[in-house]
Amino acid sequence: MITGSEVYQVVEAMAPLYTAAALGYGSVRWLKAFSNEQCAGINHFVALYAVPVLIFDMVSTNNVYKMNGRLIAADTLQKAVLLLGLMAWALWERSRARRAGAKAKAAVSSPLQWVITCFSVASLPNTIIMGVPLLNGMYGPVSKDLMKQIVVMQFCIWYNVIIFLYEYMAARRSASAPPPASSEGSAKISPSSPVKAAAAAADTNGNAVAADRPQEVAVNIEITEMAASTARDGVSGETTAAAKEVSSGEVAPVEEEEASAPAPSMKHVIWMAVKKLLQIPNTYASFLGLIWSLIAFKCGFSMPKIVEDSLFTIRTTAVGLSMFSSGTFIARQSRFVPCGYKIASFSMVIKFLIGPVVMLFASLVIGMHGTLLHIAVVQAALPLAVTSFVYAEEYKVHADIMSTGVILGIFISLPVTIVYYILLGL
Repeated sequence: MITGSEVYQVVEAMAPLYTAAALGYGSVRWLKAFSNEQCAGINHFVALYAVPVLIFDMVSTNNVYKMNGRLIAADTLQKAVLLLGLMAWALWERSRARRAGAKAKAAVSSPLQWVITCFSVASLPNTIIMGVPLLNGMYGPVSKDLMKQIVVMQFCIWYNVIIFLYEYMAARRSASAPPPASSEGSAKISPSSPVKAAAAAADTNGNAVAADRPQEVAVNIEITEMAASTARDGVSGETTAAAKEVSSGEVAPVEEEEASAPAPSMKHVIWMAVKKLLQIPNTYASFLGLIWSLIAFKCGFSMPKIVEDSLFTIRTTAVGLSMFSSGTFIARQSRFVPCGYKIASFSMVIKFLIGPVVMLFASLVIGMHGTLLHIAVVQAALPLAVTSFVYAEEYKVHADIMSTGVILGIFISLPVTIVYYILLGL
């Protein structure tokens, strides 16, 4: 049974996270120390530099020759089942929206956005910061290496899948954008100015706060160029068309022009997304780390200390600044739970019930039992990984849900994991 001192070790690991988040919240909400542009720059530094270095460090120091095959198989099966199930729902929702008509389709955000969000919440836990101290108290030091193996799989495979889906949505939006209209009214908001189009659409729907996200203005980088054409959370891919409809009486010509524009082929959109994925530092970091691990543990040499210390300096900022950025994001919203209590409760059910239950069945299918089975289920009940929020904020897709999942999840995870620990031990 987990002791009081071991619970205190978990609290010790949690306290620095909340310190960083509280500092970020207070710096923006009360001290006004950072502007929106500066907050976007902090998050972008984490996404572009700190997280890739953290990924390389975690993957390169993991001995791939001693990974637990059953645990990896169960973890892969859990994530594959969740992702395929969500994709099937997205296809059904898309066909239903087509039957209902374009107007109903424009009333909700893209189902693919919800696929990414639900998959991240359900299957990407905070295994290092929370998992290592918690499971060490429950199951001993053996859990540390197992947690690291799951993190390596997340970084090498699943985060790349998530980023590909983000880039796919951006590529589809970019390829489907109609050419600039020649009329004076439509020229005021054109696809060549994605920030203006997003802001106009957000203003039309009354989301002035969401539209005031300066990420695309403050940081002109390739990762966010494609994502800039979409409006913020809850706004569908028809942003440009909606913005043009509010221009001075040019609705009919715009609709005719969009109707005549050829739809991009699936092959073209996927190729655009793959090209973007190959330009992102996270992709290089994960596979370079994997190559280094394969060579280093085979030949028996280690990283030069000068390189190791240089990487350590940058990677130690990843988690702290991620939580700090989450705090600044919440401070810029009109309420502390920006996604609303209903959606927050739904995300907690996905995180602490659906994810662990699917992992339990996946582990049983693989043939796991005993301590290994218990570790697999309990780690699935850990809170949402902070990195998931960083990407959600970078691509402007349901960042409010992700930030809520990170903050509330850390509070809820300790009693929930203890309950799973007790139930599995019966």
